[in-house]
Amino acid sequence: MQNKYSRYYDSVVVPEKLFKVIIIGDPTVGKTSFVQRYVENTYKRDYKGTVGVDFALKILKWSDTQTIKLQLWDIAGQERFTWMTRVYYKDAHGCVIMFDLTNKNSFVNTLKWKRDVDSKCSLPDGRPIPCMLLANKCDLSRRSVEQVEIEEFHKENNFCGWTETSAKEGDMVNDSMNAITNLTNMKVMNHVKMKKLSFAII
Repeated sequence: MQNKYSRYYDSVVVPEKLFKVIIIGDPTVGKTSFVQRYVENTYKRDYKGTVGVDFALKILKWSDTQTIKLQLWDIAGQERFTWMTRVYYKDAHGCVIMFDLTNKNSFVNTLKWKRDVDSKCSLPDGRPIPCMLLANKCDLSRRSVEQVEIEEFHKENNFCGWTETSAKEGDMVNDSMNAITNLTNMKVMNHVKMKKLSFAII
C-alpha cells in the first residue's frame, strides 16, 4: 500500500527500538492532519479521507544511547472499515484516540474506540496498551466539550492521559506524542525486566 507521508529522520544512534502506535477515532476529527503535522510539520487544508489505513514513520533520538522508531498507523474511522481493526491493531504498543472538540458525538464515541482496542489488543504480559485521549481542534473557538468533562471521562475509562491539540497550529502535537512514546517505552521495558527477573529466579 502506498504511503502518503514522507519519511523524516532525526539524528540516529543505536540501539533502536520499534514501537507501533495506532491513531484512531471518528472520521474528520483530524487524525491524518495530526500525523502529517507530527511527521512532516506541515498542514494541508484539503481533506482526503483515509481509505483503510495509512502509515508513517518517525525516528526519534530518545537519548544519547537510544533511538526509537515510531511506526504510526493512521486508521480510517468509517464504519465500513471496523471489521479490519483486529488486523490493524495487531502488535500495537500504544494508541492515540482522538476526537474533535467541536463535535460532541466524536467525544462520546471515543469510549467505543477504547473498548474496541482493549478487547482486541494487549501488551505481551496481557495488560492493556497505553491509550492517550487527544482533544483536537483546540484552535477553534466553538467547542462542544468542556475540560472538566474530559478530565473526569479520561479517569473513569482508564486513559493514560489527555490533552488538547491543534494539528493546524501544531499545539501540543509533539508533546502528546512524546508522552505516549515515553509511556510505551516504560511499559515495554518493565515487561522485559520482569521476563529477565523470572528467568533469573528459575
